[in-house]
Amino acid sequence: MCQSSVKMMFGSLPTLVKGLCLILYLIHNCNGKRRWDYEPISVETFSSDESKLKMTAKIDRVKRGEFAVSAIVDLKYVTDDTTMVEAIAQRSSSGDESDYKMIPFNIPKQPLEDFMNTHYKDVVIKNLGDCSNLIKFEGKFEPPMPQQVYTLDKCVADSDGFPEVVPEGYYRIIMNFTGPVDWGFVLVVKIFNKML
Repeated sequence: MCQSSVKMMFGSLPTLVKGLCLILYLIHNCNGKRRWDYEPISVETFSSDESKLKMTAKIDRVKRGEFAVSAIVDLKYVTDDTTMVEAIAQRSSSGDESDYKMIPFNIPKQPLEDFMNTHYKDVVIKNLGDCSNLIKFEGKFEPPMPQQVYTLDKCVADSDGFPEVVPEGYYRIIMNFTGPVDWGFVLVVKIFNKML
């Protein structure tokens, strides 16, 4: 009895090892990691009153095939309860202006305070907090935003909080802040499948 158990256990070792390797591979590659990567193509900024808010942004080449976004936001006005935020997301398979269509990754127009306590805290800071001096807070955001110069230095979002699967193509994100000053940016990125 004992001899047959030992023979069965060691006789099936290659199958057992193969099975363990397959399980480890699946755990490593199927654990909710994103299956796509992106390259920023362009970023444009706008402000209705640069004496109250001035923003500049650019795309930096970090190394071959790797890009980052840098920006400076000089906030010189008091945000109040009329300050609203919204994000509009569009996708194009070709990158042609006429090919962009709305997609459901939008942030509906909402008060700045609501945005700060949800999307900002859950996505923006998780992706851009380490490469910037954007405000960080525990608990609930208390307005107004501090008036200061905010700097993003060669930021590469690791996509924390984004879907793990996204169709390839060009994506345009239009971020609008309205209120005492209307300002924001338009970011275009190219999404492609990651090589596993």
